[in-house]
Amino acid sequence: MTRSIITAAEWTLGPETAEGAPKGIHSAECVTCGAQAQSTDNDRLPVEVWALKHTGLNPSHRQFKATIESFWRVTPAPGNPYRAGDSHDA
Repeated sequence: MTRSIITAAEWTLGPETAEGAPKGIHSAECVTCGAQAQSTDNDRLPVEVWALKHTGLNPSHRQFKATIESFWRVTPAPGNPYRAGDSHDA
């Protein structure tokens, strides 16, 4: 029989802050026909403009599924033994 000791360690969940990581990826899909806007990093305006233009060209297409992807990182909190070796301290 193997015995194990499991200890608790605190972690922090927050946005990914690594260089080049987007704050969000925005996209939209027309519910009526399935047409999709091109996804954009950090800027939802082009997706909003696409939806308005799509409805302008297709007046009965008025519903969209908007999606925003965000990125998270879990980091060791103070007192967590993994914090000493972590290069992404918050």
